[in-house]
Amino acid sequence: MEINAKMVGGLRESTGAGLMDCKKALVESAGDVDKAIEILRKKGAATAAKKASREASEGLINSYIHIGGKVGVMVEVNCESDFVAKTDDFKNFVRDIAMHIAATNPICVSRDEVDPDIIEKERVVAEGQAEGKPAQAIEKIVEGKINKFLSESCLLEQAYVKNPDQTVGQFLTEMIAKMGENMVIRKFARFQIGG
Repeated sequence: MEINAKMVGGLRESTGAGLMDCKKALVESAGDVDKAIEILRKKGAATAAKKASREASEGLINSYIHIGGKVGVMVEVNCESDFVAKTDDFKNFVRDIAMHIAATNPICVSRDEVDPDIIEKERVVAEGQAEGKPAQAIEKIVEGKINKFLSESCLLEQAYVKNPDQTVGQFLTEMIAKMGENMVIRKFARFQIGG
């Protein structure tokens, strides 16, 4: 199949990847757009992994107040340069993350930030729910329930509200690949009336 400029432009439009990357992905996938998108995602993950060691000391603090004023969020997202921090793409990303936090109420950014006491309480609850099961199954059940709790409670592991087929962490990786800089969701605070 011949790869034409229209196909490359359409893929670039839908993914935000560079033109040459889109062309290479379409050639590699023999013109299959879905496969090309998957190739670009994998490449984006590899690119993000390379950039992860670079210092992200610029960025934005943004706030989001949900309609009705009952939920509010402040979030800090860092990037490597002031130039990227001032782009509309970065600003929109930070706002989308704040809106996601307002909607899902995560307890922290990543697993390594979870208070061990919270995990222990979840372990006790899970063990109670698994009571009466065979001994060898209890440990698997408990670990499964704790992993489920963490994936629902940690921001980077949550299904992204605007695209539930990907996690917030995968969305972040896509943005790193698109912007060409390391980006870090540093911290957030969520406020809720009566909560």
